[in-house]
Amino acid sequence: VQLQASGGGLVQPGGSLRLSCAASESRFSIREMGWYRQAPGKQRDLVAGISNDGSTNYARSVEGRFTISRDNAKNAVYLQMDSLNTEDTAVYYCYADYYQIHPHPIVGRDWGQGTLVTVSS
Repeated sequence: VQLQASGGGLVQPGGSLRLSCAASESRFSIREMGWYRQAPGKQRDLVAGISNDGSTNYARSVEGRFTISRDNAKNAVYLQMDSLNTEDTAVYYCYADYYQIHPHPIVGRDWGQGTLVTVSS
């Protein structure tokens, strides 16, 4: 599954950004999509994920400020980020967990190329 992320940029503290990530057509089905982020010198951490039934999970640091959504028909995932602060500065990576049952089971995860979000005054 090839993923193309977009929507990063420079925003002032308190501002908003919306990230988008679209998956190319694939023979695989997608179970979960979401976003990780990696700040300079830090590990990559989960920001939010959404399953194909719409259930979501968020990192505690973004709960109430970020909203993840998904368009299953387009195999796309979105991250609405509000009330951004400097600690949200990072490269954001989308991911897709895919699977295949027939002719033989396959599961895996693919990543998008990353989009930089910079929160600064």
